[in-house]
Amino acid sequence: MRASRLFFPTLKDDPAEAEAISHKLMIRAGLVRQLAAGLYIYLPLGLKVVDKVCRIIREEMNAIGAQELSMPILHPAEIWQKTGRWQEIGDEMFRLKDRGGRDMVLAMTHEEVITWLAAHEIRSYRDLPQVWYQIQTKLRDEARPKSGILRTREFIMKDSYSFDTDEESLEQNYQLHIQAYSRIFQRCGIRFYMVESDPGMMGGATAHEFMAPSAAGEDEVALCPCGYSANLELARSVPEVPEFPQAGLEEIATPDVRTIDEVSKFLNVDPALLIKSLLVMTDAGPVLAMLRGDQELQDSKLNRIIGTHRPASPAEIQAITGAGTGFIGPVGLNLRKVADESLERGVFIVGANKDGYHYKGAVLGHDFETELADIRRVKPDETCPFCGKRLSIEQVIEIGNIFKLGTKYSEPLGATYLNESGKEQNIIMGSYGIGPARIVAAAIEQLADEKGIIWPVSIAPFAIHVALVQPADSQQTAIAEKLYADLMAAGAEVLLDDRAVSPGVKFKDAELLGCPLRVTIGKRTVAEGSVEVQVRHGGEEHKFELGTAADNILSLLDSL
Repeated sequence: MRASRLFFPTLKDDPAEAEAISHKLMIRAGLVRQLAAGLYIYLPLGLKVVDKVCRIIREEMNAIGAQELSMPILHPAEIWQKTGRWQEIGDEMFRLKDRGGRDMVLAMTHEEVITWLAAHEIRSYRDLPQVWYQIQTKLRDEARPKSGILRTREFIMKDSYSFDTDEESLEQNYQLHIQAYSRIFQRCGIRFYMVESDPGMMGGATAHEFMAPSAAGEDEVALCPCGYSANLELARSVPEVPEFPQAGLEEIATPDVRTIDEVSKFLNVDPALLIKSLLVMTDAGPVLAMLRGDQELQDSKLNRIIGTHRPASPAEIQAITGAGTGFIGPVGLNLRKVADESLERGVFIVGANKDGYHYKGAVLGHDFETELADIRRVKPDETCPFCGKRLSIEQVIEIGNIFKLGTKYSEPLGATYLNESGKEQNIIMGSYGIGPARIVAAAIEQLADEKGIIWPVSIAPFAIHVALVQPADSQQTAIAEKLYADLMAAGAEVLLDDRAVSPGVKFKDAELLGCPLRVTIGKRTVAEGSVEVQVRHGGEEHKFELGTAADNILSLLDSL
């Protein structure tokens, strides 16, 4: 491709609204343009990169026997109503009515549609197993779209679905997807972790996420050298155990101190010796959630135990406990209580449900009763529950996810098969997603430097960027044209920068765009009978004679 013919609108400065490195560089390098919040136009080079990722995805999905199809983006509401997700999913779902007044949905995902298809087409155990996939547009009405293509309202996704007769067969397809996903991310040149995750709105019993480490990531994972890894929504750890005082319930005055920090300073005690009591409201009534004072609530964990909830208002706290915020506690409070497992043993200070007072010496099982569950957020340097080593916490971008759905969708939508005995059984399903654009963003986040993007060879828009310093010089142009033709004939993807702009602009654009190799042809190299080649990642420089330049450049490219 000739740069003089390429729609290649680069910018010198970072866009004011951009924070993530990938957001800044994709706009500056002319890969995307923002139409509205969470809506992006992919320009030629941006689409070229996404297409390369999709090609790798297709190759690896086909290699495990998956078959590609395409499903509509617009869905009738009835199938979503049958699975219950019409009611469960909130404002993130785009809903509309057609001209006949029928409720419709713009696809967030395609479990309902693929299950409808299976219900109409699969009859017997002989039809199974099946793995079907698509690369299709999805829409989600994100409340706060940000970070460029990392969090958008319209995006492309590869979603695949497995259909099996039993859990053993599902496990085989689950493992095949793990292997395929690992190869996809490796081929795309990004670092990643596979971690345990919360199935969330997808449902099912088991789920894992594939996470790319990045400071721009909105997720966090707990990692251990032993191999344990989990999203913080699910991660477990063993906290340090403080030295506890003597038991024996005693009311103490704590005037005008409400927060954990204020109470611990007032009483000169470790915050770990206090119980943090949080009153939340559910459809079934109020619930008191309790943690140690040095811990934070992991809301998703509590949500799995008590369902959807919200913090109680100050008026609700007063009406239910008889005390104001900061003085509530479990002693004598007659409502459902859920405490973190770390409170099972110990002697604690708790709110007395009386303004200006706390109890000290409170012991679970003696002074109050409660359910026990893991509801706290894991912190760095806490102990791994499996090996005893220290955990680290890392920010990550979610780039893929896999779910064992079981019969969550097949049962309500009637996706069944006849087994060998002629008995009707529900199909066992799995669901597997990958975000191609997120892979692109993760690659930029992980590899970029202060000059611009650095692409892995496999997904770069061009493998070789030929900078013709002076197009008006016939000798330079002749050499550049011949090298361009030789490299193209060998199957390399080459961008020939033949624009009538200054050499400085060409070099800065080459660094910004980040193609793996930059070849410079200028007055000095012509005089020497050579070309200069620079590797974008690391800046390693080479000089090749004109007669063997094409072969040497291709060899260097292969070595990358």
